[in-house]
Amino acid sequence: MKLTRLFQPRNPLFWMMVALNTLSMALAWIVQNRPLNTLGLLLVAGFAVANAVWGAWLAWRLVREPRPGADKP
Repeated sequence: MKLTRLFQPRNPLFWMMVALNTLSMALAWIVQNRPLNTLGLLLVAGFAVANAVWGAWLAWRLVREPRPGADKP
């Protein structure tokens, strides 16, 4: 497993991971810098955590995926 496999601009999973992680960062910023009531805080924080987990899962899939054209063990 190589970390260099994470950067795959031709793979749609890469761009989904980038978008989800950017959205998670924006949602975390909103939670920290905007006054929200308890329900709003929980909803936005929940979406931020869910996006971060989904983005991490996509990153894991990109790193674990074999190279195109490589023989599978």
